[in-house]
Amino acid sequence: MSQLQPYVLSLVAGIGVGALYAGLSVKSPAPPIIALLGLLGMITGEAGVQWLRGHKNFMQVCLHEKTFAIGSARQVTKDDAAL
Repeated sequence: MSQLQPYVLSLVAGIGVGALYAGLSVKSPAPPIIALLGLLGMITGEAGVQWLRGHKNFMQVCLHEKTFAIGSARQVTKDDAAL
């Protein structure tokens, strides 16, 4: 619970301030939704970079495991080429 405590306190404080603003009929100074989406993108990008740093060989595995070899290829003989 100690790890979640700051988040819970922040949520409770936000709800309290929102109720206070509503009670006083004051418009909230919250940023518009586009700014919040930009912040979400920044947090997601940061988390993605941290994940990739923890999985250093991720791109190598994605790029280098591709093969164009055909496992059941057989040699073409002169008889096959004549057809």
